[in-house]
Amino acid sequence: MPQLKLGIPKGSLEAATVELFAHAGWTISPRARNYFPAIDDDEIACALVRSQEMGTYVAGGSLDAGLAGLDWVRETEADVEIVCDLVYSKASDRPARWVLVVNQDSPIETVKDLQGKTIATELVSFTKRTLAEHGVDARVDFSWGATEAKVVEGLADAAVELTETGSTIRAHGLRIVCDILHTHTVFIANRAALDDPWRRGKIDQIALLLTAALAARQKVVLKMNVPAKRLDAITAALPSLHSPTVSHLTDRDWLALETVVDRHQVRSLIPRLKAAGAEGILEIELNKMC
Repeated sequence: MPQLKLGIPKGSLEAATVELFAHAGWTISPRARNYFPAIDDDEIACALVRSQEMGTYVAGGSLDAGLAGLDWVRETEADVEIVCDLVYSKASDRPARWVLVVNQDSPIETVKDLQGKTIATELVSFTKRTLAEHGVDARVDFSWGATEAKVVEGLADAAVELTETGSTIRAHGLRIVCDILHTHTVFIANRAALDDPWRRGKIDQIALLLTAALAARQKVVLKMNVPAKRLDAITAALPSLHSPTVSHLTDRDWLALETVVDRHQVRSLIPRLKAAGAEGILEIELNKMC
């Protein structure tokens, strides 16, 4: 039986990736002191790989496909195809940013002000390319961590650091000069694997179900009974992907209504629907939405 060699990001994205696959329909079971977690699909063989190295292994053919941060794919300039975007991280379902940060009192206001300066970052190659695009000659040092502290302690004039909200950066008394790169998780594949019909089919299956699982996180189903005479007023207030599904009940004065709405809208929708006469309102979780 053929198997797709799939890279699962080890580290900060690992738990979030295993959870996403669970919603998509696959159970991945990590093994203690083992870099090859089990998966309940005989057509897939998993390997734990650092996101920073995923692009290199996928491009080289050691893996057919894998999940990694777009930032690390760009950092290594890996020759891979991005099959789909998967906007999730260890903490949320939103993109993150690599930003240029300096001390509050620093005279640096733009990338061009970095001429002759020292920058600390994990994203060394991409930062160097960005500086070159701006015609800036500066020293870029690899940082093993605590990157913001190097600016605070005067070990570097600036840092290029990853953030989602910027709160940690501000807490260190630093200032964001500009964004360098917006990043999110991507599902990448080896180009030769995509040319193979069986592997392409398996990769497309995984991409479809992962994106469906992510889309479902933001939505819920609302089901309710509504008085027939109040139907127009209630449907006018309801957001929907298309139109709500309406069906008759045994009591012809009442209708059953079903619709998909954004999760964050529910807290304001349910009180309005109840006030308008809806009864038996149910909120139902979704696993996938294609």
